[in-house]
Amino acid sequence: MLYNLIMLFIFDMGGVVTTTFRMDSIYDKLHLTKDDFFSICRMNDCDIWDKLEKGNISPSNFWEEFNVRIAKLQRSTYDGIVEIEDIVKLSPETDIQKVPTVQHDLFRLCFHPKLNEETVALIKELSKKHRVVCGTNTIQSHWENHMERGDYSYFQQTYASNKISATKPNKEFFELILDAENAKPQEAFFTDDKEDNCKAAEAVGINAIQFTTAAELRKAWKKYL
Repeated sequence: MLYNLIMLFIFDMGGVVTTTFRMDSIYDKLHLTKDDFFSICRMNDCDIWDKLEKGNISPSNFWEEFNVRIAKLQRSTYDGIVEIEDIVKLSPETDIQKVPTVQHDLFRLCFHPKLNEETVALIKELSKKHRVVCGTNTIQSHWENHMERGDYSYFQQTYASNKISATKPNKEFFELILDAENAKPQEAFFTDDKEDNCKAAEAVGINAIQFTTAAELRKAWKKYL
């Protein structure tokens, strides 16, 4: 039977193994809404958030460019440059002049994850019989923090977006992991707190379950323990 085979279990990190990162703290510090923040990240058809998640730029490069973009938007208020504002649609309540210059890595300073001990216990049990890895979207600031805390040490391998240059929910992310693990989709299981990531995994044939609690996941995967 299938559950007697050595299976591949892929766990997301934030929201599953640890608490997820609350970006709200950064939006508040910048006096921006979530939509504003990501609109600025996508300015000039160059998505610096995507580049950061894929490890193509460092956090310091991100904030340097972010500051440049904010400065351009702030100057446009005085100089009447409409081209920039035509590209970036900010919320009516946003006062771009109140956005501060970022001097430090807010992604690192505002990141305080807490470990889900029940999920860790499940990972340890599955690891006795199966291959258990981490598949996560992350950035260098958070990668370093997780490494310092030992959060990746529970896994036999970690596939992080900033290291493999691919992000969920793109199917390439899952295909890269399957190829690296020499695993068939039907022999792989995936859990993530985000529904779109689970659907993306299912689209390539992986058995996916949206994470709610470790107890529910344990029930679903009981026969593999």
